Order: sequence, then C-alpha cells, then structure tokens
Amino acid sequence: MKLIIFDCDGTLVDSQHMICAAMRQAYEAHGLSVPSRERLLAIVGLSLPDAFRRLAQRENMAEHPLDGLVMQYKAAFAALRESPEHLEPLYPGAREALDALGGRPDVVLGIATGKSQRGVRAVLGRHGLAGRFATIQTADDAPSKPHPGMVLAAMRETGIEPHDTVVVGDTVFDVEMARAAGARAIGVAWGYHPTQALLDAGADAMLGDFSELAGALDRLWRTTPAVAPMLATSP
Repeated sequence: MKLIIFDCDGTLVDSQHMICAAMRQAYEAHGLSVPSRERLLAIVGLSLPDAFRRLAQRENMAEHPLDGLVMQYKAAFAALRESPEHLEPLYPGAREALDALGGRPDVVLGIATGKSQRGVRAVLGRHGLAGRFATIQTADDAPSKPHPGMVLAAMRETGIEPHDTVVVGDTVFDVEMARAAGARAIGVAWGYHPTQALLDAGADAMLGDFSELAGALDRLWRTTPAVAPMLATSP
C-alpha cells in the first residue's frame, strides 16, 4: 500500500484571502502593524503559535501578545468562514485527482495540516470530501511543521512505511517535514512558497497542475532514494 499525505492550505484549497484577512484583524485588534501579505503567506502551514512567533521575529516586535493574537485569529477566521463571500475554493483539478487516487486499491489518502481538526473537517465537509482520508493529522495532534510528527503519526495509523509514503505540499515546511520522516515529497507550484525554495528544500518532484500528480507518483515509486533521510523516532 502507498500513503499520499496532502497539505491543505495552498495545496488542496486556496485560503490565502481568508488567512490574510483573519491575520489583519488579529493584528489590528491589538493595535499592531500588519505584516505584508508576502510575509503572511510565507508562514502558512505552521501552527498558529509558531506562525505568530516567526512573524514577531521578522517584524522585530518587542511586545507580542501571542495568546491574544491566536485567539483573535481563530475568532476572525471562524466568522469569515460563515460569510458567503469568503470561501476556501478547491484548486483546479484537486477533486479529480482525489477521485482518481481514491479509486486505486493500492493507495491510502491522508492530510497533514497546520489547521485544527475542526477547521480541516469544516473544509472537507464544505467540499464534500469528508471520509476520503484515512488519516487526518493537524496542529491539534502533533508539533508544528516542519517537525515530522504528523507524518510519523499518519504512517503509524495506516501501517505504511516511509519509502511508500509521499507528502504533497506547497511549502518548504511540507518538504522538510516529509524528509525528516523518511518520506518523499512532491511540491506544487500553485501555492504560497516559490518553486525554487521547495526544490532547494529537497522536493523530489514539482507539479505545475494536479493532472501531473499520478505520473509523478508512479515515477517516484519506481525509484529508490539514493540516500534515505534519518527517520525521527520521537514525537
């Protein structure tokens, strides 16, 4: 069996407008300057505490009300999700790719995301994808990416080995997480980190669109990595 673990934001769904809007509300509620859109998108994929910590370092914030920012972001995002003009659309071809992979008897699907369990299940339910994934790992269950905890937990839950596991994501954090767990990584060019950054981080392949995924997976599984990354064993 093969395990394919998808990131959510920036890979399956385009949530950048909601993320940036919720971030803006969180900072403005605390009277803080809002980081640039580029910097906000650069931290997508991390857990919220880690995301705000990194932004504080980059913005040289001496006073950084971490807990308050996290709570305000969650409240803002929840409100935005209820608003019809703020959606998280699937990227073109995502549903078709999931349908095709879900029909393969040798494939198990998973998710590893910086979203909460509640958040990712809301997205899957909105798009009619609930029940498609055998394992869903979130920031509620493991340390933030790029720690390998989510991938290690997904492999334990499904009983699938690292050499049969591939992470599909749009950020350097996804690639680093996969490699730290001994898995392969496929980057996508339509997300929030530059293609070259993903390749530099060690992505085994890059996709221009979802129609290329099946072929990229088959090519990876026909090869054996020359050097397997060390497998992390602690959570």
